[in-house]
Amino acid sequence: MTFTERLRAAQRTAFHLEMRDSYTPNDPTYLSWRRGEHLDMAEFYRPWTELVQEAVGRGVVMRRARIVSEPVTDYIRFEHATTPQNLAAGEAVRWLPRRRASDIALPGNDFWILDGKVVRFGHFSGDGDVLGDEWTQDPAVARLCSSAFEAVWERAIPHEDYKV
Repeated sequence: MTFTERLRAAQRTAFHLEMRDSYTPNDPTYLSWRRGEHLDMAEFYRPWTELVQEAVGRGVVMRRARIVSEPVTDYIRFEHATTPQNLAAGEAVRWLPRRRASDIALPGNDFWILDGKVVRFGHFSGDGDVLGDEWTQDPAVARLCSSAFEAVWERAIPHEDYKV
């Protein structure tokens, strides 16, 4: 099953924890944003926002938390600038400065957790290129990820209050 298929199968929750300061360094949208070019973000993010709207419309709670180093990188500035697309689609987004996460037990990779039981780890190279993903339904892993996400969420700053 693909990620999209699994998200469409989610019934209650879809939580995402991001812990990197840079992703996909050669992404054309990111590079255009860095050059200050005008971008139609609504059009670019349409496939994602439609998927989120579909999930939220059937009652799935979608939350995204980002642990970030400060001062933030250009990529995090880009993510912050484009987050209104996530919010408009129905995702809740919060930011946690890395210095406030030191005592939280965190998995070694970014993850999605669907309905509290299906975990998708994202694997990236050192510079942020996508290497693939890994799925598990191991109950111990799901508990770790759920606990980590909730601890981060509790401390994190809502998007509208987080200034980069």
